[in-house]
Amino acid sequence: MSDRRRKRVAVVTGANRGIGLEVCRQLAAAGQHVVLGSRNAAAGEAAARSLAARGLDVESHQLDVTDEASVRALADHVEHTLAGADVLVNNAGLLLDEDGDVLEVAVQHFRDCMETNAYGPLRLTQALMPGMISRGYGRVVNVSSEAGQISSMSDYAPPYSVSKAALNALTRLLAASARGRDVLVNAVDPGWVRTDMGGRAAPRSLAQGADTIFWCAMLPRGGPSGRFFHDRQETDW
Repeated sequence: MSDRRRKRVAVVTGANRGIGLEVCRQLAAAGQHVVLGSRNAAAGEAAARSLAARGLDVESHQLDVTDEASVRALADHVEHTLAGADVLVNNAGLLLDEDGDVLEVAVQHFRDCMETNAYGPLRLTQALMPGMISRGYGRVVNVSSEAGQISSMSDYAPPYSVSKAALNALTRLLAASARGRDVLVNAVDPGWVRTDMGGRAAPRSLAQGADTIFWCAMLPRGGPSGRFFHDRQETDW
C-alpha cells in the first residue's frame, strides 16, 4: 500500500487562493493528501506547486463546480485513482451585488449565485458523499457566511445571502441523510476575512478564516453534524 493511500484524501473547491488555499495548507500539514480544485487550471497548478514546494502533499485538479462534466471528472479521479474522498470542503463562492436592492437586482444574478454557492456544493456532495457513507467515514464542510443567517439577515448582497441561506438548508438535509453513520456535515461562517472577495479592510486573517473549516474537517467520531459554526462555536441559523 502506498504512503498516499494510507492518508486521508481531502477535496477543497475554489482553492487556488484565499481561504481555500489556506485550508489546503492546513489539511496537508495535518497529513492529508489534498486535491486542490480550481476553475482556472493554471492558477490551481501554481497554487499546488507553492504548497508542494513546502513539502506538502497537494495535487491540483481543474474544477468548475457549475459544470456537471467537470464535477464528474474530478469525482472519477478521486474515486478511481485515490480510492475515494474522506473530506470535502465546499469553499468555491460567488459574491454579486453587495450593495444591490433586492427589488432591482437581476434575477439572473440570483441564478448565478445559486449555481456556484448552493448547486455547486450539492453536485460535489452528491458525487462524493455516497462513497464516504459506503466506506464508513466522511467529513463535509460547507463554507457559508453570516450573510446566510436568517436570524440576522438584512439587505446585504441579496443574491449571495439567498444562496448562502440555501447552502445552510442543504447542510441540514445532507446531515440528516447521513444520520447514524460516521459522516458529518456542517456549515461554517469564516467571518470577514482579508481575501480578494473580503478586501483589505477585513479584520480577519486567512488562518483565522480557515481555522473552523479545518476543525470541522477533522472532527472525531461522534462529533456534531448538521450545525452552523463560527470560531468553533455553534451559531444560529
